[in-house]
Amino acid sequence: MQPPIDLRLLVTFVHAAHSGSLSATAVQVGRTQSAVTMQMQRLEEIVGQSLLHRSGSGVRLTGGGERFLAYAERILKIHDEALSAFSNRGLRGSLIFGSPEDYLIAFFPTLLKTFGAIHPDVEIKVVSAPTVELLTLLASRQIDLALISTLNLADPRGVVRAESLVWVGSKPTLELHGFGDTVPLALPASNAMDHRAACDAMDRARMKYKISYASNSIAGLVGVARSGLAISVMTQEAVPSDLFILDKPLPGLPRLGVLIAIAQPEPSPAIDAFADHIRRVLPTL
Repeated sequence: MQPPIDLRLLVTFVHAAHSGSLSATAVQVGRTQSAVTMQMQRLEEIVGQSLLHRSGSGVRLTGGGERFLAYAERILKIHDEALSAFSNRGLRGSLIFGSPEDYLIAFFPTLLKTFGAIHPDVEIKVVSAPTVELLTLLASRQIDLALISTLNLADPRGVVRAESLVWVGSKPTLELHGFGDTVPLALPASNAMDHRAACDAMDRARMKYKISYASNSIAGLVGVARSGLAISVMTQEAVPSDLFILDKPLPGLPRLGVLIAIAQPEPSPAIDAFADHIRRVLPTL
């Protein structure tokens, strides 16, 4: 008879699968890296096959690991739901969550709905701002946790999800917009990562451009793109269905890593629970 699986092994495995780093996982679960390594070896012994490929750059899932991850996340989700359903002291509290607007549009409704189903007594307030501003708010503890972007997909803090930046316009190709030699751009404000990525890509490609509109409001950028007066840049998941993702001759754009950043070294149970929920759910959306 197979021995039962300790839920702590599943928690560590899920963190390792999403972060791709045992050192980052060790920070997330509050253990040493050697202890995390031993946990993963023990889990593989119980399962009876290798779950992680290990290399100098980190870890990645084997084929068996990818299949097992779905089971591990389901087990942990059901565990949380069961505890919540039969506890007389359901999780309570409040938190302030920060996120760039495009992540809020693409992901937050599902994150909030699924978390609220498990923890209905946790109040979540939302602040929308670019990553650079969210970092300042986190440092001053004006927000409790946030989704932030990084250009380093191997960031040791643990990337939860990778998002593609894309060019967006009102017509299927750049040529159909009829801009001529200079491409007008509608971009987030100059301190935003998307703005820098777009300008850097155009500069490397030696394409002429001008900033026709700058705003941190996704609604404003979408409106300008819909007008056909400029093209914009946003994460692929946030592109409205009536706009087109543009390809060549526009240069390629980088992918952004999505991280969870927490302001306090010892967050409240509500903050911890929401952060863990994001780690489990966000990669599946």
